[in-house]
Amino acid sequence: MNQIFNQIGFYPADILLPKDCDMAKWAVVACDQFTSEPEYWQAVEELVGDAPSTLRLILPEAQLKDPKVEESIAGINRTMQTYLDDGLFRTLPESLVYVERRQSDGRIRHGLVGMIDLDTYDFTPGSGALIRATEGTVLDRIPPRAKVRRNAPIELPHVMLLIDNPERTVIEPLTAAADTMEKLYDFDLMQSGGHIRAFRLSETQKDAVAEALLGLTADDVMEKKYGVRGVAPLLFAVGDGNHSLATAKACYEEKKKELGEAAARELPCRYALVEVVNNHDDALQFEPIHRVLFGVDPAHLMAEFHKAYPDTHEGAGEGHTIGVVYEGYEGTVTVPNPTMQLAVGTLQSFLDKYLKEFGGEVDYIHGEAVTKELGAKHGNMGFLLPAMGKEQLFKTVMADGVLPRKTFSMGHAQDKRYYVESRKIVK
Repeated sequence: MNQIFNQIGFYPADILLPKDCDMAKWAVVACDQFTSEPEYWQAVEELVGDAPSTLRLILPEAQLKDPKVEESIAGINRTMQTYLDDGLFRTLPESLVYVERRQSDGRIRHGLVGMIDLDTYDFTPGSGALIRATEGTVLDRIPPRAKVRRNAPIELPHVMLLIDNPERTVIEPLTAAADTMEKLYDFDLMQSGGHIRAFRLSETQKDAVAEALLGLTADDVMEKKYGVRGVAPLLFAVGDGNHSLATAKACYEEKKKELGEAAARELPCRYALVEVVNNHDDALQFEPIHRVLFGVDPAHLMAEFHKAYPDTHEGAGEGHTIGVVYEGYEGTVTVPNPTMQLAVGTLQSFLDKYLKEFGGEVDYIHGEAVTKELGAKHGNMGFLLPAMGKEQLFKTVMADGVLPRKTFSMGHAQDKRYYVESRKIVK
């Protein structure tokens, strides 16, 4: 293997793909989507039936509060082992996979599947790691995910890492060469997920990717893009799947404590499978992540909001404008002269304090229509946030550490990563 991979923390992996399966039933969307729409997951259940499927290998977060969730997790781990024992998979040794995903808007998003070294990733705010979180990590979201991964023989990624590559030197050369590469799959995704096809890189192409990624860490490149020299380079920023990657890191750290660092570093769980996407990919759009509150009194909450931000006024204006929806009301409020950089920071800092003091629950929703529908129900509230420009991402992480949690989403829910590839994480 090219030794440059050791310098960038990104490697080819022994990738597992199903063989002799109905791929349209095999691939399902990321587990953290449609969390307040159980009917979506029920439809997936009916579509999959008894066919082999990644639905049997994940725990949709819509089911986290199911009274039989522990049984479900144990069943997931058993099914993973059964699929392995039954020879359901074929192995692509030391491979990188180029992926083309046609989204619901018809645009093609381009990605590269490989594995990262978790020793080069840190979700601590202000970290100088090669791979960094882009937004705050909610530590209490890790334990339920860790229950699945801790005893899992394989992993399935919905993590998407971003690179800041305006020159398009890493992934885009593969696009031009796709028709000459070994095709791995080509099929329509269920539930309006669009279409996906993938190709295996040659040895020459893998070497070229390694060289191009290393080039992004050069000091002169960092100075040109971010105006800084002599600082720890930021190569990969987590775009999607922040908590899943944090869970992989947490489970790996557990192994270090259990076995010692030297022994843990020899384990497959030191690595995590991801898809890398160029932040400058034309198909990549940043969508806001809205908030829906459950079990709250809208009048009381808005009164407290005005106490927190006394200059708040209804309607749009200079400052941070946020949409508000509750039973019998739909409008906007504006917080002038905000102290936070982004509207999501203004809202989230208030919500964290309010929910801690007065109770209620919050869910993070992809999609304006769903937010309005849920927010208008009795006892609920919806907050609609503006989108963040994707050009702000790397500069903000370099300058400020991390963004407020759930600041942005890369595209609509149905355009999220679907589980296709997997990888063994036990020897």
